[in-house]
Amino acid sequence: MASQERSMPFIKNLASSDRKIRTSALASLHTFLSSRQISSSLTTLDILKLWKGLFFALWMCDRAIPQQTLCAELANLINVLPRYAVVPWLRGFWATMAREWTSIDVLRMEKFLLLVRRVVASGFEWMKKGDEGKKKKSGKETAWDMQRVDNILDLLNEWPFSLEDEARVEQGTEKEELVPQTIPAGLRLHVLDIWVDEAEKVGLLEADDVEASKILQRLIDQVDALEQATTRPAVRIRSKDSLGDERLPGNRKPAVEEDQTTTDGGDGGDWDGFED
Repeated sequence: MASQERSMPFIKNLASSDRKIRTSALASLHTFLSSRQISSSLTTLDILKLWKGLFFALWMCDRAIPQQTLCAELANLINVLPRYAVVPWLRGFWATMAREWTSIDVLRMEKFLLLVRRVVASGFEWMKKGDEGKKKKSGKETAWDMQRVDNILDLLNEWPFSLEDEARVEQGTEKEELVPQTIPAGLRLHVLDIWVDEAEKVGLLEADDVEASKILQRLIDQVDALEQATTRPAVRIRSKDSLGDERLPGNRKPAVEEDQTTTDGGDGGDWDGFED
């Protein structure tokens, strides 16, 4: 651990109050993570320390546009990682959010809500195959990498959609201060608010994509299981609201029904009162 920390001198600079220092540290991190040899040797605690630095880098970031840019950059870090390193990296993200969530004040919460949204979106996008999910020649089916799909859905099931309030702790890290003990309800509520939006953007709601429909049903099943299992009323209500989204299969109104709703208003004309 000590030798690994010496090879990551930019960790403290990630949380610097100086924008130039933070920017330089992020560039160094980008180079650091893109090295297959280094990324393969990162331990769970190495990743948690990196995410702690990234968390406070965003904490110190002021003004809307720089915050939006930084959130996008942090979410896209998975694209420079070797495939096998993505899941541990994202697990470190969720653990960090779970640990720090209740310490975020109302003035800073918006940028962390955005970060979670961007990471969820990036994870959904990563589920596509190496061709970045381009349409097949038939134009009817989107290419998805099912192993990546399993990875991302398992992470959601392990963290925001977990049926347990306690966080899953990797053996040997139970007493580390960087490891969260519980999964905050607020973090769960936010993911329940945004997952349909981000699923739609990445193409999971396309009715003519058979693979996407199966993935979407797995997500729906996860949220449904959370609604049934949670003991927190707010999470139960938000899960139910999420499943009732009109964009999801089974909730969409048929076109004929919509037309009838808008046109069937009695005799369809204005009433001018009784004639004399």
